[in-house]
Amino acid sequence: MIEKIIDLSIKNKFLVILMTVFVIAAGTHAMLKTPLDAIPDLSDAQVIVFTEYQGQAPQVVEDQVTYPLTTAMLSVPFAKVVRGYSFFGISFVYIIFEDGTDLYWARSRVMEYLNYVSGRLPRDVTPSLGPDATGVGWVYEYTLESDRHDLAQLRSIQDWFLRYELAGVPGVAEVASIGGYVKQYQVIVDPNKLIAYNIPLQKIKMAVQRSNNDVGGKLVEMGETEFMVRGLGYIKSIDDLNNIPLGVDQKGTPILLRNVAVIKIGPELRRGIADDNGTGETVGGIVVMRYGENALQVIKNVKKRLEQLKSGLPEGVHLKSVYDRSNLILRAVDNLKRTLIEESIIVALVCMVFLLHFRSAFVGIFILPVAVLISFIIMERQGINANIMSLGGIAIAVGAMVDAAIVMIENAHKHIEHDGGKKPHWDLIADAAKEVGPSLFFSLLIIAVSFLPVFMLEAQEGRLFRPLAFTKTYAMVGSSLLSVTIVPVLMGYMIRGKIRPEGKNPVNRFLIWIYHPVIKLVLKAKILVVLLAVLVLVMSYIPWKRIGSEFMPPLNEGDLLYMPTTLPGISITKAKELLQQTDRIIARPGRDGHRSGAAFHDRDDHYAETRVRMA
Repeated sequence: MIEKIIDLSIKNKFLVILMTVFVIAAGTHAMLKTPLDAIPDLSDAQVIVFTEYQGQAPQVVEDQVTYPLTTAMLSVPFAKVVRGYSFFGISFVYIIFEDGTDLYWARSRVMEYLNYVSGRLPRDVTPSLGPDATGVGWVYEYTLESDRHDLAQLRSIQDWFLRYELAGVPGVAEVASIGGYVKQYQVIVDPNKLIAYNIPLQKIKMAVQRSNNDVGGKLVEMGETEFMVRGLGYIKSIDDLNNIPLGVDQKGTPILLRNVAVIKIGPELRRGIADDNGTGETVGGIVVMRYGENALQVIKNVKKRLEQLKSGLPEGVHLKSVYDRSNLILRAVDNLKRTLIEESIIVALVCMVFLLHFRSAFVGIFILPVAVLISFIIMERQGINANIMSLGGIAIAVGAMVDAAIVMIENAHKHIEHDGGKKPHWDLIADAAKEVGPSLFFSLLIIAVSFLPVFMLEAQEGRLFRPLAFTKTYAMVGSSLLSVTIVPVLMGYMIRGKIRPEGKNPVNRFLIWIYHPVIKLVLKAKILVVLLAVLVLVMSYIPWKRIGSEFMPPLNEGDLLYMPTTLPGISITKAKELLQQTDRIIARPGRDGHRSGAAFHDRDDHYAETRVRMA
């Protein structure tokens, strides 16, 4: 069958060349569309259920919110692990699904089960799903700086301006705000005045809720036009709160909210802070990428949008980039690009040195980029990102991809050397290609399927190594197809002119001179060679037992993620002090770059998180 394919390719040269051009065009298009990232996403298919139960202790949150949600989520199809965490006023439930589960299918199933369990939760408690992102979705972070605005004003700019604008950027799942003070109206009730007026606390709450509402009326017809009647009642200022009526006293005088309470604007209870370089608190935003998106493109869109938004910021407010994963992505991809180019150049030089015929060497060199483009076509359709592992698979396959082409070219040179111009040129090329083509094709396929055991890996190790196995297999399969289609056609066009015999190539003569005595000696001492091989195999047991092991090699991203753990019960004031001290130590003189810290804390578990951009 392979011989027939070679014959058909040589007889239909134009169609084969045209199809190759189409493959190159499709591969180039796919390569430009393939998402770029630094590493594969190793996260499980996970859905997070977030619930607020304000003012309640962790034990109350556990009993009334986390436990009902956790028990309900155990029945979700394909859920393998359900974890619940209860904090002060907050509950998190993590549902981890089996490998291969579609994230959006999982989110829809979780929503269905949330509807079932909603009746078992306290009144006014509404669970919500976390963003449709994964553990590696944190792609960009920025802070706001100003010498004219306080932390509360900066947080308001972040919450009510930047966050909504960035949330509309394609590929962004969430923009999380961190640091500063969230402004709120605070009603500080005087209990003695409540007793004096005989007003229960619940009545104040109901009065505030009742007064913060618009109401609709009927219609009024005037001048052949209908006018809708409505009452405007939304609270817009402290004065609106001060004038909320609570009732009347014995003399019929209205009792207003200001008569029993002091109303002011103050900060909401804080459960986290952000520090900038150990110099003081700051306000920032964390951009979380949606699952399956192109990380590099999302970051570019976010930066572009931030540049557009700078003109709308109040005077004196500046944005500073704190964490940007695009630097890591570009460095990783550029490093692999450089490696692929270097490998291709080395392969090209080796071909030219051993063949001493540039046009013949071009046939082998041509296979490399086309096979890589074939890999990108399948990668793009399969949804595999271009990252360290997937591009590494192509880099591993580079050396083997040209084997078939080089062997075919050398065989054609031999036929030309022995024939002496008796046969027609294309018949000679066809005979040379068919003589070794089937064996070469199946040998390349055997190399391609050698990574099949990698496809059997599961969980994180499978997600890490499968992209490498996929791309290497695609590159090898692509080179196998090219070796029996376009390679014979290019050989017919390129292998012309003066072909130097193998014996006149000084490199080949030197290698044959070394090779012959060694092979004769090895064949004479067969038993000794086998014993030496067994001895080397046995001795390799010693370093194998001593060598360390790790899931994946260390990756120098250029950023330091520092997460200290503190004693339980630490206050946010002390957490801020520790965070600033450690940030100042990390940001010691002699290192230039952006550094920021973020401390999150709760009643039972306290930790700080600091990201440092190393120069």
